Amino acid sequence: MEALSVAGFAAAFAHSPLPTGSDWLEFAILAAGATAHMQLTRRQEERRRNRTKTVLIDLTAVWVFPATLVLPATLAVLLVVVIRIQRWFAARRPAHNFIYSSLAHGLAAALANLCYTAMGPQDWITLTATGSLREFGLILITALVYEGVQVLYVGGILALGSPSPTVRTVLGSKADNLLEAITTGLGAVTAVLVVTMPPAVIVMAVVTVVFNRLAELDQLQDAVVTDPKTGLLNMRGWTESAERALNRVRRSGNALAVLMVDLDHFKQINDTFGHPAGDDVLAAVANALSSVTRPADLVGRFGGEEFLLLLPNADAAAAELAAERVRTTIAALRIPTTDKRGAQATISGRTASIGIAMFPRHADDLDGLLQAADTAVYDAKEAGRNRISFAPVPH
Repeated sequence: MEALSVAGFAAAFAHSPLPTGSDWLEFAILAAGATAHMQLTRRQEERRRNRTKTVLIDLTAVWVFPATLVLPATLAVLLVVVIRIQRWFAARRPAHNFIYSSLAHGLAAALANLCYTAMGPQDWITLTATGSLREFGLILITALVYEGVQVLYVGGILALGSPSPTVRTVLGSKADNLLEAITTGLGAVTAVLVVTMPPAVIVMAVVTVVFNRLAELDQLQDAVVTDPKTGLLNMRGWTESAERALNRVRRSGNALAVLMVDLDHFKQINDTFGHPAGDDVLAAVANALSSVTRPADLVGRFGGEEFLLLLPNADAAAAELAAERVRTTIAALRIPTTDKRGAQATISGRTASIGIAMFPRHADDLDGLLQAADTAVYDAKEAGRNRISFAPVPH
């Protein structure tokens, strides 16, 4: 991928004009704003990166994206270099990973610049109302190219290199992508300020510092309700969301199902392969549960080797079908891991016992549904494991 990026840089640089004095001035303004942003948020960024185990959205698009619009490709890439050299001291990532992600930023800027200049942009100072609408469209297209290159370049490698890739681990969450879209939009605003009112760029430096802090707070709030081993909702987060879902179903008069999934003989995995292998199994099962459920379903980790699923607007037949899909998916998993000595190993043939409780048949509140689903799990285990069991109807 790094070798292929050379062609992209060559094409962009070949069509890049020589920088003028005003280009160098705008470059200096953007570089100063980016430096202020990074130095004032260095500790925050270190904490964000240490907490993130999947895709990390870098907020420097506020400075890089405007460079693709107002600077020659050579200076846009040079700005990426200036930013990434400073970022190295906060990133704390292996050098080869850091270089690869830096190339992704630079290539995105170079190709976005090439696309923008190829569309024949106008001088923003002399734009009319009609011209500004056209220019806005060109900026949107350029933003799509800028983001698309990064998705293909980084996301593609993440997908190829992961044994069980998911949309979240490759592309990040919806919140991550919304954050990236906002920073790119702020970058477009920065570009306008650089051209029309350069001193006002200092305002964007302040905005990015505040925005960085808000991103950290959002990450902390997410961490409170997320299980660190699986990335699923923890019991607190699942319960809060489940109560809201149950209230909606109660108002609409529809049915709802709670599934409790208990991995069979999980202790044997830890005893045979070691606890890191057990963690790998939990993560693989979590990914499998997320992949076979609907977007409206709530998936969480109950604790230990138990998982919870809440299926809104699902009757008994739909719940049984979903539980069977979960059971067969878990049984088909082949999970790459390591044994106690660090040698490569594959865990397969794992099974799960699943208990189902229905609202309002088995209980009319969440605690009652959890108790009923737990009873059903024990029934499934006593019947031989690797099966589905409905909770008994209360008398």
